[in-house]
Amino acid sequence: MFSVLPKKIVSPVLYSFPIKYVSSTSINCNTAIGIPFAKAKEGSFVQDAPHLENSFEGDAFLKRNLERILPNNVYSDVKKELSAFGARVATDIYKLGRECELSPPYMKLQDAWANPHNRVVTCESWKELKRVSAREGMVALAYERNPKHQGFSRFIQMSKNYLFYPSSGLYSCPLAMTDGAAKTLEVSGFKDHGGAYKNLTSRDPERFWTSGQWMTEKRGGSDVAGGTETLAVQDPNFRNMYKLYGYKFFSSATDADVALTLARVVDPATGKTTAGTRGLSLFLVHVDQPSNLHLIRLKEKLGTKQLPTGELLLDGMNAELLSEPGRGVASISHMLNITRLHNASASVSAMRRIISLARDYSNRRIAFGKTIRNHPLHVRTLADMELECRAGFVLFAEAARLLSLEESGTASNDQQQLLRLLLPLLKLYTGKQCIKVVSEGVESFGGQGYMEDTGIPVILRDAQVTPIWEGTTNILSLDVLRAVAKTEGQVLVAYYQRIQGVLDSSVNPSLSECCSLLEQYRSQLISFAQNNSDQLEYVARDFSFGLARTLAGALLLEHASWSGAVESDVAAAERWLRQRDLVAQSLAVEQICNPSVTSIQKLDEALVFDGYDAKNLLSPLF
Repeated sequence: MFSVLPKKIVSPVLYSFPIKYVSSTSINCNTAIGIPFAKAKEGSFVQDAPHLENSFEGDAFLKRNLERILPNNVYSDVKKELSAFGARVATDIYKLGRECELSPPYMKLQDAWANPHNRVVTCESWKELKRVSAREGMVALAYERNPKHQGFSRFIQMSKNYLFYPSSGLYSCPLAMTDGAAKTLEVSGFKDHGGAYKNLTSRDPERFWTSGQWMTEKRGGSDVAGGTETLAVQDPNFRNMYKLYGYKFFSSATDADVALTLARVVDPATGKTTAGTRGLSLFLVHVDQPSNLHLIRLKEKLGTKQLPTGELLLDGMNAELLSEPGRGVASISHMLNITRLHNASASVSAMRRIISLARDYSNRRIAFGKTIRNHPLHVRTLADMELECRAGFVLFAEAARLLSLEESGTASNDQQQLLRLLLPLLKLYTGKQCIKVVSEGVESFGGQGYMEDTGIPVILRDAQVTPIWEGTTNILSLDVLRAVAKTEGQVLVAYYQRIQGVLDSSVNPSLSECCSLLEQYRSQLISFAQNNSDQLEYVARDFSFGLARTLAGALLLEHASWSGAVESDVAAAERWLRQRDLVAQSLAVEQICNPSVTSIQKLDEALVFDGYDAKNLLSPLF
């Protein structure tokens, strides 16, 4: 007979509890002295709740990255502002955001006397968050381009939004769309046209506007070319003015002041429209048109309940043409760059928030005789979460840095090419990893993580939108391939050179193995793209994840090689590059060369649709 227990575990831990038997006749049931659970008493134990920390001061990795990337005098100046804001995020702003979750928006179509209202009603905290956003310059910071920021205004603005998101009550979503609209107006030459741009970028709460984004229609999804049916009829009295007729199925921030939307211009001579992408044009609409804009309903969503998302009927709504006719999709590319960056900010900051709460809770929760901080397996789990968060953050910071350079006119061609590749990579990777990390974080609180009144489940419910909004993982993986194809591979050249720059500048001997591994991963990805172009679409997701993980490894290594790096920075780079498979097996040469791979798509079909038969379908989901 032999033990199946590991050698270091000599025996299972057994607990024995002394039992004191008390005669029922010896207890005075009226007073129950010394019995902790008698009558209305609930026992003496109360679990300490996790506490929010100053989100800037508590995020050491953020602070060191800002110190490394920003010029010394810029960092010295901006850290005071971010520290003060980080304190607000954990106090008054958090309270406002929590109230938005507890008091979600609703529709009011008419009053008791049948007077039409046709509006969305939001709580006072939602309105106050709009005023806070204006005063704090959550959009304005990027467009003021203050000389004292030395070209890093966008980077600083995105860092501030990163702090804001987890406590914002989802007001970060209309801010993302407002930022995207401001960018679109700026690059389209409408900066000095009318008051829209000035209001979208104002710090004055009385002037500040937010923008919605009305792209998706009933056919839905990212295929706007195939799904957009809204018609635009030109106003005969004004060259750039049109009347819109259509149904918008997903309209975020329906309480916004203005919105960007796509529609098909009707040819006045023939009464026909142009199909496909070439038929779409971009318009700006002012939302306050009650006779021509009808609220159909607000969406019932898994999360983001604080945000009014609705279905809208446009019935002759006045709109101004922003793009050249038929150039609507091309015009929204600037908006997508901004909103995808905001989406990544939401993803990474959600990871940071759950980790912040979990590590504080680990000092408060006692299990099996000691705080859970002193259970190595628990801390290892939190360390894995932290590693994913850091990888996501360095990708986010790199994109914000490159966009700052582009907007200040100092970006090289390679940097612009890298940004084109990085934005879809960043959004798809951080959105996906966010769900994994936040779900693990919820679990770290045990049953309390599942209780709505703790304020923890909302982090997971809201995070679930990040892999979906602004393009699902597969859509963005295909966008990565489009970037490669349209630039004839120049984005991959820029990617190669960025990593080479990290390898050339890494002089720490202890990181030499990491450099070798990084070079190996990079070579594998580039070689696969060069030699297997016919396979790229099928493995687009694996290819994109490999690009994201490998670049994250390079950026973690760059940070670890910095003179101000600390022990945890070096550990993060080493663990990421040594302990993770950054490139999927599907991209291995031997996998592609295997003859059976040519029929793998048929095997996918067989696996997925095994047993599926239309005659077995009984009722639609409701």
